[in-house]
Amino acid sequence: MTKKFASQGDMTEKEISFTEVGDGLWAFTAEGDPNSGVIIGDDSVMIIEAQATPRLANKVIEKVREVTDKPISHLVLTHYHAVRVLGASAFNAPQTIMSEKARAMVVERGQEDWDSEFQRFPRLFEGHESIPGLTWPTTTFNDRMSIYLGNRRVDIMQLGRAHTAGDSVIYVPDQNVMFTGDIVEYHSACYCGDGHFHDWPSTLENIRKWDLDAIAPGRGDALVGKEMVNAALDATSDFVTSTYRPAAQVALRGGSLKEAWDAVRAECDPKFSDYAIYEHCLPFNVARAYDEARDIDTPRIWTAQRDIEMWEALQG
Repeated sequence: MTKKFASQGDMTEKEISFTEVGDGLWAFTAEGDPNSGVIIGDDSVMIIEAQATPRLANKVIEKVREVTDKPISHLVLTHYHAVRVLGASAFNAPQTIMSEKARAMVVERGQEDWDSEFQRFPRLFEGHESIPGLTWPTTTFNDRMSIYLGNRRVDIMQLGRAHTAGDSVIYVPDQNVMFTGDIVEYHSACYCGDGHFHDWPSTLENIRKWDLDAIAPGRGDALVGKEMVNAALDATSDFVTSTYRPAAQVALRGGSLKEAWDAVRAECDPKFSDYAIYEHCLPFNVARAYDEARDIDTPRIWTAQRDIEMWEALQG
């Protein structure tokens, strides 16, 4: 490669924030690194997103223990990506929950995704030796399910394809708060390498219909208050459509991936270049947008080798 992926050079530890987004609801955020969520019930705790390694998962556990000593009973994974799930063993939760489609993605591309993301994110995978293997759910669902943490009901739902085909959101009715995973980001680029551009904006509108009081997004600060929630929904939608439209125009006229890259940069750089992980996400986003415009509905599997070949094609 003529130069490294942007994320390979990002070795600076991020500052952690732990923000209460509702009564007994917390967002673990770290300056654009993957977020986690915490839901405290009557007798136990639900964790949302497992982080990339047990080392990072233990940072979440440290924050949880600052606010409760209740046991962790459930781990919910909003989708399958290695940086989101491979720290699961640290939580030692009796129940690990994914959508059925997310589990299918582990079967289809679990190891390939791990190998690919390991190459892309050396900082997030420090301490990778402690990962026992792929993360598998103990429980799966289609459409929706509810978990009762004592009297506190937690609804886990699929509201549409977006960041992946298996995306779930977690809704806490008593506080009107939602944990969205990477369907919604805040001042952080959306990773669209396994995304569904045509579906994503409508999925965001499905979230908007809940008229939420707060969102814990996939990356970026916690969104507290309806104004901040709606601003993040608007910005995420703009990011997705601004990425897809110029790439699709190039693809549909028979242009090259490099031409699509240049067109997307011209559209997105002025608006989003200061977003966290923007430079990292951009090549994968352009490649997926280019494919989707050519009617490749199921995202092609990213492998360590495909990453390199794609990156080299964009350097010409």
